[in-house]
Amino acid sequence: VQLQASGGGLVQVGGSLRLSCAASGRAFSTYAVGWFRQAPGKERDFVAAISGSGGSTGYADSVKGRFTISRDSAKNTVYLQMNSLKSEDTAVYYCAAAYSGYSGSYYYTDRKQYNYWGQGTLVTVSS
Repeated sequence: VQLQASGGGLVQVGGSLRLSCAASGRAFSTYAVGWFRQAPGKERDFVAAISGSGGSTGYADSVKGRFTISRDSAKNTVYLQMNSLKSEDTAVYYCAAAYSGYSGSYYYTDRKQYNYWGQGTLVTVSS
């Protein structure tokens, strides 16, 4: 599985952005996908994840109610809609995929569970 993240940019506090993670490869529905972010000098942290089927999602407490993860199986793409952005959301955002089986029911919050990573896209929230 190869992943291509896009959609980052410069936005003002309170604004919105939608990140995309396009995947190549077959049986993408058997992969859970997660978004992680890494600010300068900090570790890469979990943001949101979605199961292969799209039926289960999880979020970090810091983004609950503001971010929404979704997937379009026809386009092999996972999205992260980010609303009400704060300056502390500034980071490089990475999407990652992990094989989760044909049930498509599981997602993971631990970055160590993911073995396929995209290249990252920079989100800068300015005040």
